[in-house]
Amino acid sequence: MPSASFSAAQHQASTLYLPPGSWPTVLDCLCDHFKAISREQWLDRIARGRVLDGQGHPISRELAYREGLRIHYFREVPDEKVIPVQETILHADEHLVVADKPHFLPVTPAGEYVEQTLLRRLIRRLDNPHLVPLHRIDRHTAGLVLFSAHPDSRSAYQALFPTRQIEKRYEAIAGALPHLHFPRVHKSRLVDGEPFFRMQEGEGPSNTETVIEVREKSVDRWRYALFPVTGKKHQLRVHMSALGAAICNDPFYPEVLREAEDDYGNPLKLLAQGLRFIDPLTGQLREFESRISLQW
Repeated sequence: MPSASFSAAQHQASTLYLPPGSWPTVLDCLCDHFKAISREQWLDRIARGRVLDGQGHPISRELAYREGLRIHYFREVPDEKVIPVQETILHADEHLVVADKPHFLPVTPAGEYVEQTLLRRLIRRLDNPHLVPLHRIDRHTAGLVLFSAHPDSRSAYQALFPTRQIEKRYEAIAGALPHLHFPRVHKSRLVDGEPFFRMQEGEGPSNTETVIEVREKSVDRWRYALFPVTGKKHQLRVHMSALGAAICNDPFYPEVLREAEDDYGNPLKLLAQGLRFIDPLTGQLREFESRISLQW
């Protein structure tokens, strides 16, 4: 029976069900399946207890291969680049943690980021391996992220999102749109785009919806309030770009895609500014506001 601590660790580990093959050991299978990771690296991870079986026990280098065997492994990035920004904890109790995420910090491990993520930082700061993000915002986006802090109440908070019981408010600075009327509702169908990390609007019934208001105007830039009714990947960035006002400093959805190193002095002007919901445990209204502000 897996321990409670292992159940929490599962949220930090990746899982592989061993594919069909004729490898003598699990180690041989891992080496062949992940060709970019050397045998020496796998041996080192196994020796440090960073590869577990389905019951949460560290495996040995001699563990026999069996098709379909469940293996948990912890991703590691050698010489991971430090992201020079600092998150803020706005609220923390037994069941819920609310963090203010700065621009450029990923929420969860992915790609070249493992330890330099909001999740891993909060686990270390709060000494709570049970932390699990209840939703995501992009790495380039700043603002509020909710975390479940206790497995027993997790499902109650998770249910707020698919049932649309949580109000999310974003702020963005983008180009002026004097030819359009506001407030307005933008609906469209988002589909995978090119390159693979981008989204685009496509044909067919809409699967996204955003309410857009104007809060402040300058000569060529406006400050917008964005209320996503749905929560698709890059929804707000694509919707603003489709209206003709790509969010300022967006590296993915400008008129011409640009690939560059993170420019910490010019972050994406998109902020997850406010969250509002009825707490499913207490029945009380809860409201959180980001302390980050977007400058013109």
